[in-house]
Amino acid sequence: MLKLAKKEEWASYFRVLKYCVPYRKQLCYAIISMILAAAVSIIPPWLIKNVVDDVLIKKQMYMLNILCISVVVLYVLKALLSYANLYLMTWVGQKVVIDIRLELYDHTQRLSLATLYSKRSGEFLSRITNDVATLQNILASAVIDFVVQGVTFVGIIGLLIFLNWRLMIITFMIIPIAVLAMDRASSKLRRVGGVIQDRLAMVAAIAQEAVSSIKIVRSFATEEEEYERFREESMQHFKALMKGTQVRGVLEGAVEVILISALALILWSGGRSVIAGRLTAGGLIAFCTYIGLLVQPVRTLSRVISTIQQGAASADRIFEILDEKNEVPLAEDPKILSPMKGRISFEDVHFSYNSSKTVLDGLSFDIAQGEKVAIVGPTGAGKSTIADLIMRFYDPQSGAVKIDGEDIRGVEIKSYRRQIGIVPQDPVLMKGTLAYNIGYGCREVTKEALVQAAEIAGIYDFIMSLPQGFDTEVGERGVTLSGGQRQRVAIARAVVRDPKILIMDEATSSLDALVEQQVQEAMHNAMEGRTSVIIAHRLSTIRGADRIFVLKDGKIVETGTHDELISAGGHYFRMYEASSGLQLPEEA
Repeated sequence: MLKLAKKEEWASYFRVLKYCVPYRKQLCYAIISMILAAAVSIIPPWLIKNVVDDVLIKKQMYMLNILCISVVVLYVLKALLSYANLYLMTWVGQKVVIDIRLELYDHTQRLSLATLYSKRSGEFLSRITNDVATLQNILASAVIDFVVQGVTFVGIIGLLIFLNWRLMIITFMIIPIAVLAMDRASSKLRRVGGVIQDRLAMVAAIAQEAVSSIKIVRSFATEEEEYERFREESMQHFKALMKGTQVRGVLEGAVEVILISALALILWSGGRSVIAGRLTAGGLIAFCTYIGLLVQPVRTLSRVISTIQQGAASADRIFEILDEKNEVPLAEDPKILSPMKGRISFEDVHFSYNSSKTVLDGLSFDIAQGEKVAIVGPTGAGKSTIADLIMRFYDPQSGAVKIDGEDIRGVEIKSYRRQIGIVPQDPVLMKGTLAYNIGYGCREVTKEALVQAAEIAGIYDFIMSLPQGFDTEVGERGVTLSGGQRQRVAIARAVVRDPKILIMDEATSSLDALVEQQVQEAMHNAMEGRTSVIIAHRLSTIRGADRIFVLKDGKIVETGTHDELISAGGHYFRMYEASSGLQLPEEA
């Protein structure tokens, strides 16, 4: 199990390093400057040896001048090299982090709805921001410390062997103890790092959830409960963070005590060698100085290991998302339907969100080009699932959804979706202007197209009554507009691209009767000349449909016009009768 864990850790490290390949030139320059900086940093103790042996004991004045100038030159050089590796590694780190963040964001955008709905949006946000920021810390600073202090450690060990191999044997007896302590702590730090990032993601998720649902929170007066949830999760994150701090603190302290103990033992043994004439005083001082300097790279390396372990936990969380398979795989050689005619066919479609319940059970139907079809049925009958399958948010387990006779699994998905307009039950507007929201997804939309779409949706007069017209900001999620206004903006957004297929998914279910009638007029205008699929609970919205499909338990049980289904006295008639008190007068 331990070997497996080690392999997984290395796999995560190498996977992160692959993102550095495009910037290998800058990375190589940075590593060279790190190595040189480390080499320069270990020279001064050797100069101290010469100061003691040649200046203080042999009284050589010219050596004193040379040594003093050399120290200044060395530290100027070290400063320049340190600046170079810091700048270059920060540059490489930022570039890699941007690449990972963009890939993670792009992949998240393409994940199946089932995967996205399985987690809170705040968790995805935390992985895109917090986890990637942790990787940034590793690439920008931890790598510098690892290389510089690693080279320093190796260089010091080499000089210690050269100075006195006998004393080095004592050192080699102590160092493995420190290495063992670091190895034992590293696996625990990785686990703790994962918990820390998970807790931080939960904190972000709860905060995002509460802020996005602020009206519900205030309506139900649950501010204290939400505060308590946030406080409790923050405390859990605090506890996990402190656990990691404890492990790091114990590790750094234990390593330092071990090395200082080694220094004391070496000072005792080396002093005996100086007295016996086997070692010069300068050699002993240089040896002890190097042992003292050895504390810093070992301490730094122990801290770097803990940082890298936390970074590995963040990398695991990032790659967990990147490794998620999209449930609607793209075709290798997709066909572009342009222009699309708009004929929709379901052929023996079976679909379920999970294996426990079938949503659509062998569903088959054809909708002709330009036909207006309404789909009604009880909650859970599969109405919205039909719309999701047409949009190819999901693929059926068996059967086929076809447009103009082509299975949409073999169609280029972006060009296909751009020819479909959808008006959802809860229209989500983006923060920005009315023009931006109506023209959303149409990069080269003209002012004339915006005006025409607004007129079709019946919201043009309202927009022109505003001081800034189409340049009016709507606020996040369109909070400055009424429900009917948001719905009409959504209709305008759906028709501005002149779609061949228009889907109205419960577009009026949340509106009152008067506003519903106004939105129905906008819907009627929008559907003109387009293949239209109307999903509705309120039967008043579908009387003008060319055909009505009555859905029950994933199957179509009745088909016909409004009058035909009423005359049949079946499921549709009973639904109409149950809701007749809510119906508007029939249009002439």
